[in-house]
Amino acid sequence: MCGIAGWIDFNNKINHEEKIIKAMRDTLVRRGPDEGGVFKSQKAVLVHRRLIVIDPENGKQPMNYQGNGRNYTLVYNGELYNTNELRKEIEAFGYEFKGHSDTEVLLASYVCFGESCVDKLNGIYAFAIWDSVKEELFVVRDRMGVKPLFYYDYDGGVIFGSQISTILSHPRVKHVIDENGLSELFMLGPGRTPGCGVIKGVKELKPGEYLKLSKGNMKLKYYWTLKAKEHLDDIETTKERTRELIIDAIERQLISDVPLCCFLSGGLDSSIISAIASKHYEKEGKGRLTTYSVNYTDNDKYFTKSMFQPNSDEVFIDIMSKFINSEHRNIELSNVDLDIALEGAMEARDLPGMADIDSSLLLFCREIKKDFTVGVSGECADELFGGYPWYHNEKILFEENFPWSRTLELRHNVLKSGIIKNGDDYVLERYLGTVKSTDKLSTDSALDSRMREMFMLNLYWFMQTLLDRKDRMSMYNGLEVRVPFCDHNIVEYAYNMPWNIKSSEGREKGIVREAMEGILPEEILWRKKSPYPKTHNPIYMNLVSEGARKILNDKSSLAATLINHDTINGIIENPNALAQPWYGQLMRAPQVLAYIIQLDLWFKKFNIDIE
Repeated sequence: MCGIAGWIDFNNKINHEEKIIKAMRDTLVRRGPDEGGVFKSQKAVLVHRRLIVIDPENGKQPMNYQGNGRNYTLVYNGELYNTNELRKEIEAFGYEFKGHSDTEVLLASYVCFGESCVDKLNGIYAFAIWDSVKEELFVVRDRMGVKPLFYYDYDGGVIFGSQISTILSHPRVKHVIDENGLSELFMLGPGRTPGCGVIKGVKELKPGEYLKLSKGNMKLKYYWTLKAKEHLDDIETTKERTRELIIDAIERQLISDVPLCCFLSGGLDSSIISAIASKHYEKEGKGRLTTYSVNYTDNDKYFTKSMFQPNSDEVFIDIMSKFINSEHRNIELSNVDLDIALEGAMEARDLPGMADIDSSLLLFCREIKKDFTVGVSGECADELFGGYPWYHNEKILFEENFPWSRTLELRHNVLKSGIIKNGDDYVLERYLGTVKSTDKLSTDSALDSRMREMFMLNLYWFMQTLLDRKDRMSMYNGLEVRVPFCDHNIVEYAYNMPWNIKSSEGREKGIVREAMEGILPEEILWRKKSPYPKTHNPIYMNLVSEGARKILNDKSSLAATLINHDTINGIIENPNALAQPWYGQLMRAPQVLAYIIQLDLWFKKFNIDIE
């Protein structure tokens, strides 16, 4: 994994803009700490920072191909999981490879197949190819949006990069947000509208989308979208196929020339990955798998059950690590460090995020990076296979809103009156846009039709927030994290699976549980879902309360001019009064205060103005 950036300008000679190029490159050093490279011509600059995972010598970037009247330069962030199959197909064309990196295979794919190479890729990626002969740029983002790619287009050119901060480092881009940006932060945040970069003019390439740019012409096109198809497999065949797809995706993603570990929470998804990885390691003679979990100082003293978090993880982690004989390491985080790391988590995401849900992952990845460069994690199964409570509560299921943020009352109350004029309409418009774009069959029942809509809402909204979190917090530490459940073959199969099969036995992710029988212990296989662990220690609430009070008393704080001081003081004084989470299952009173802290830090860090 790496960081990429570029600047194309058809009107000026930009190869001598060393100060700008350096500023863009410097924003990516944490994503690619091992080495860097720059390609420069009169109209194009491509920047790369590398985290070395495969083929150190032959995977250097920017990578160039010249021959047969063509001249292509590639910068690439990601990992291909069908490298060997693609290599064999390309070699049949007579192409000779110098090494075994997936970077070279990706570039060769473009040489052989042109734009249609995207149809052949299985992986997570964001890449850009500059055609020096045609003076044409081709930029692509993976189907699930695992890897980020932001851009800012203007008359005669485009600036792009893996981070929003990369775009903001360019002097052409103003650090301004308008009412839409405020709506993103306060009405939707930490979620974002697909394609929106919050800063005015900054956009994000959407999952499964590519951008093609030449002088006087820019085209955006989806090369992949979810299509409704009839599910013809019976339940037994569906179990077998689900099992095959999951195992195949996990085993493909275990390739690495550097140390690899697995995240293990004791939940269903991370346990599946760890069990299959451990068995694969044993088969390949690679020794014991190392697994990691996270918890917080004194959390055992303060944990309380809820409908969202029915039990803690420790017992299940122990069962699972013994079952697969992994070398297990538990990382314990202090609440003081968690509070301090809110700033680092904001810098990593380039936006206010999931508060301590982000900062805890940032610290967790920092510890893992001391011994490993690659991790494998269990995100995204809940979105695909109906793992969240809102899939199973009929009242919530058919409401016309985002189920992880059912009411905007708290969001309105946090803001001063009149700051955002049409917040409700803004949110509803985005919700309806996703629902209306959902592909369905005329034969779908009312329930299956709604489940397709929920699939799309979760895939393109909630899951994107979690993928943002995973990519930014890990790559900020130079750690690559892979997410096998995001394999597009699994996604397509799950999308077309009828709900009565998907929720087999009336359970969340029922079909996955049945498909994995014999692979996991029964206690793990049928464990009630529990989300990512958060701190329950009152010390943390005290810390973020103190931080929020400082903001309210800071006359230089832009955030303080936007928020309703009475509401924030009310949350501090009576945190248990919040009826609904701010976002998802985990963002309650302490996280709302931490979000305000991150918002204040963000305004100051990037010198944001409001239009």
